[in-house]
Amino acid sequence: MSNYMKNYETWLNSDKLSKEEKDELLSIAQDPKEIEQRFSSYLSFGTAGLRGTMKTGMNAMNRHTVAYATQGLASLILQEGRANDGVAIAYDSRNNSQFFAETAACVLAANGVQAYLFDALRPTPELSFALRELQCVAGINITASHNPKEYNGYKAYWEDGAQLPPEHADTVSAAINSLDIFKDVKLMDYDEAVKSGKITVIGKEIDEKYLAAVQTQTVNPSAVANVADSLRIVYSPLHGTGHKLVPEILRRIGLKHLYTVDEQMVIDGNFPTVKKPNPEYPEVFKLGIDIANRVGSDLIVATDPDADRVGVMTRTKNGDFITITGNQMGALLVDYIITAYRETDTMPPNPYMVKSIVSSELTSKICAANNVKMHNVLTGFKFIGEVIKNYEKTGDGSFLFGFEESYGYLKGTHARDKDAVVATMLICEMTAFYKAKGMTLSDALNGLFEKYGFCYETNVEIYMEGLDGPARMAAMMDALRKNPPTKFGNVPVTLVGDYLLGTFTENGKVTPTGMPKSNALYYRLENRDVIVARPSGTEPKIKFYYMLEATDKADAEQKLKSYQETLDKLA
Repeated sequence: MSNYMKNYETWLNSDKLSKEEKDELLSIAQDPKEIEQRFSSYLSFGTAGLRGTMKTGMNAMNRHTVAYATQGLASLILQEGRANDGVAIAYDSRNNSQFFAETAACVLAANGVQAYLFDALRPTPELSFALRELQCVAGINITASHNPKEYNGYKAYWEDGAQLPPEHADTVSAAINSLDIFKDVKLMDYDEAVKSGKITVIGKEIDEKYLAAVQTQTVNPSAVANVADSLRIVYSPLHGTGHKLVPEILRRIGLKHLYTVDEQMVIDGNFPTVKKPNPEYPEVFKLGIDIANRVGSDLIVATDPDADRVGVMTRTKNGDFITITGNQMGALLVDYIITAYRETDTMPPNPYMVKSIVSSELTSKICAANNVKMHNVLTGFKFIGEVIKNYEKTGDGSFLFGFEESYGYLKGTHARDKDAVVATMLICEMTAFYKAKGMTLSDALNGLFEKYGFCYETNVEIYMEGLDGPARMAAMMDALRKNPPTKFGNVPVTLVGDYLLGTFTENGKVTPTGMPKSNALYYRLENRDVIVARPSGTEPKIKFYYMLEATDKADAEQKLKSYQETLDKLA
C-alpha cells in the first residue's frame, strides 16, 4: 500500500474525525488522484505560514492542520520561555476563519500560552499592530488574502509584528514534523479557556489605538479638508475586513462624500459578486464604476478580504476609468509623500524608503532625485520590516514608506505588514491634493512619466498545477540557472543576481547580495531594463517580473514580446 493510502486509512479510522469528515473522506474512496492530492504530504509550513484549499486531509486547511501548526508554534514559544507574553489572533471574512482562529486559541491555551483573540474579523495590519501594542511574542492571522473562496490560510508573526523569520519558521516546521497530528496536539475547551483567562477577547480598544496610529501618518492633514465639499470617493471592501475601519479613517481625515458598494459591504466568505476577491483585477470594480459614474467620483478604491492590499481605478481626461497598477501606485505615493513633506517643510531627518527587488525602478529614480535612500529587499513584507527594525536599532534613519508591486503599502511603523487602511487614507489624501490642482491620479502619473521617463511594469505567470507542479517549477528554475541568458532579445545582460547562491555577477566579477537566500533570479540589461524570475510562495506558478524603460507603451510591449521569446526558448 502506498504511503498516501496509508495516511488516508489512518485519517479515516481516527476517532478524532467527525462523522461529516469521515463521510467526506469516504466520498473520495474511489478517486485515487484526489486521495493522493490530499494525503501525500502535509501543507508546507514556511515563512508565509500555511495556505491551501479547505477540505479534510493532510494537504489542506482544516481544523486538524490548523491545530497541528499551532502546536508547533506553541513549541517554539515554550522553548523561548515566552508563554506569558501571549499570542494575538485575528481572522478575516473567509468561511471557517473564525472557527480556525478559535481552534488556534484553544491549542495555545492548552499549552499554557496566553491567547488574545479578536471578537470579530479584523484587517491583517491590525493584527500586526495588536501584537506589538500588547507586547506579545507572536501573532496568528487566519486568512488567504485575495485567493479564491475555496482557500484559507494561516499566517504566523513574531514579536516585531512581521511574519516569522526563516529561522523561526524552520523551528516551527521541525516541531510540527516531530508531532503526531492526532496524538500530540493539545486542545482546551473554548468556553473553559475564556473563563480561566487563558483566552482574552480583544476588540474596540485595539481599534481605537490602531486608528489613532494610522491617522498620525497623514502627510498633509489639510489636503482632504481643502476639497471636502467636492471630493467624492467610492469604496468597496470586497466582502472583507475593511468594511468598518476604512470608512472610519476616511471620515476622521475629513472626507464628507464616501459612497460604499453596498453589495460588497456584506461580509460573505463566498465573495458572491466577484470571481476572485482581488483588487488587482479590473472586473471587481464593475459595481463601483456604476456608482462613480452616478455620483461623479474621480476615484474607486477596493481592499482585499483581509485589508492588506488596495487597488484603485481613476478617471482619465476623457472620463473613462483606468486601473492604477501596484507599481504605479507605489511611484505615485513615493512622489506624493516626498512632495508633501517638502511643501510643508516637515521632511524628517535621514529619510529612507524600502521596496522589493521586483517592484518599480521608477521609485528608485524619484528617491535619487530627492536625496531619499531607497532599499531593495527580497519579496515579502517581513524583509521590509527587517530594514525598519535595523534602523530602529541604530536610530539614524526615518522610515517614509515601503511597498511591493503586489498592491501592498505601508507608511508608519505601527505595523510591519502591508496596510490597506493607511494606504487608502494616503491615496485619498493624495487624490485630494491633486484635485486641488485640477488633476486626477491619471494626470499625476503622466506627470511622473514626463519628468522621469516612461516606465512599464508587468508580470507573466506560468502556472504548474498538480502533484508534479513543485518539481516542474524547480526544473524550470534549474534550467535558467544552468543555461543563463546572455541576452534578452538583442539586449545584452550586464548583471545577474542569483539570490539562492547569494551572488551578483557583473563583468565577470562576483559580489555578495547581502540578502538572505531566496529562489529568485535577477537580470539587469544594458539598457537598464530589469527582469526577475521567482516561484510564487502561495500559488503553483513561476512569476516573471518585467520592469522596462521605454518611449511609450507600444515600445514597451514590443520589448516585452522580444524578452519573453528569449525566456520561452531557455525554459
